[in-house]
Amino acid sequence: MPSTLVIVRHGHSVWNEKNLFTGWVDVDLAPQGEAEAKAAGALLKKEGLWFDAGHTSVLTRAVRTANLMLEASGQVWLPVSRSWRLNERHYGALQGKDKKQTAEQFGAEQVKVWRRSYDVPPPTVTAEHEHHPRFDRRYRLLAPDVLPASECLKDVVARVLPYWHDAVVPQLRAGLTVLVVAHGNSLRALIKHLEGVSDADIVELNVPTGMPRLYRFDDALRFTQPPRYLDEAAASAAAQAVAKQAG
Repeated sequence: MPSTLVIVRHGHSVWNEKNLFTGWVDVDLAPQGEAEAKAAGALLKKEGLWFDAGHTSVLTRAVRTANLMLEASGQVWLPVSRSWRLNERHYGALQGKDKKQTAEQFGAEQVKVWRRSYDVPPPTVTAEHEHHPRFDRRYRLLAPDVLPASECLKDVVARVLPYWHDAVVPQLRAGLTVLVVAHGNSLRALIKHLEGVSDADIVELNVPTGMPRLYRFDDALRFTQPPRYLDEAAASAAAQAVAKQAG
């Protein structure tokens, strides 16, 4: 059956505002991010998109973005599943550091490799570091060996795709309309898979905050129209802003 998917990166967070590497650190939306989420919900309503199921990460900024979007679109009742597999990439020892200062310290090219390359992770955190996931109660039931101390995008693909195939694909196969609210890198991983982006080209792909991206599928999960942002001009400008964050 034909089906529809909408993916959205969470709205601008308080650490986006400060230009800090965030990763698995649980920070809230900034006022700008709340406004972006509400505007995204208005776009969904204008497009006439009604959802049958939703998915988010377990991080507050994604959860609140989904809630605000659904409220703005009149769909607060939507059943939503949450999974750590949709979390942002763990930035290891970079988490909490200023992006421009990090570029000045290590060089812009090295930071670009850490931020955008497919298979080079940032430096790891130790098991005793405050940003190691084992100290966060929301991961207490997970096996210790799945908790990352740092991740590259290849690692994110490896954890996102099982959730995609097990939780989202069956809903699309059933002809449902599905919403996924996640993060820049978990959505880069999903876009790479869905749109066949190469390892080299994914380096330059930036996902803007609060911008719904629409996919229409046939019953074999082939595109029936090219994927698009609901507001292409605004999404392009916002993606360029993301690219400039590390200076």
